[in-house]
Amino acid sequence: MFRPARLVLLAFGLFVFALGIVLTLRSGMGLGPWDVLHDGLSLRLPISFGQAGILVGAALLLLNVALGERPGIGTVANAVMIGLFIDALLYVGIVPDLAGKGLLARLAMDVIGVSTIGVGSALYIKAGLGAGPRDGLMLVLSRRTRQRVGLVRTGIELTALLAGWLLGGTAGVGTAIFALGIGPAVEAAFRVFRVGPYSESVPSH
Repeated sequence: MFRPARLVLLAFGLFVFALGIVLTLRSGMGLGPWDVLHDGLSLRLPISFGQAGILVGAALLLLNVALGERPGIGTVANAVMIGLFIDALLYVGIVPDLAGKGLLARLAMDVIGVSTIGVGSALYIKAGLGAGPRDGLMLVLSRRTRQRVGLVRTGIELTALLAGWLLGGTAGVGTAIFALGIGPAVEAAFRVFRVGPYSESVPSH
């Protein structure tokens, strides 16, 4: 895949990722773990929600480098473009706000949002231009611990959730759905798109 196509795949993956976040936000079921952390930081520090995300991303980038992960264009793009896409999607309003609507519809939107984030993660990582700060941590820890990607991702999400909750971030039922569902969603998307540990086809038994 030549470079322009890889850049397009990167941007598309980040857009899909942002769409998934907006779906979870609009479901009114509660923020995802990282967004709970960003919310908590924005309450404690004189920064906006988006700036909190950039701050966390920068800190994780430094941690990933210390653990031996080499950042790429995708790493920086993740920290910047996802926030821009989220703001654009919320401004345009193409995703309806289901807060206060029927529980079943809200639950469905939240689950679809988590699944969409998993697909977005797989797509932009498949571009091969560097994982985002959070996914980079997931990948390096998976390699170092030799644990499944899904298990590692779930552990990271739960850690972020606890930190955000202690800072006063907003959590809810959707937070639990995200924390427990994002690992399997990412792992399933990695298998479908043959990303990372699943880049080579495995014979079925």
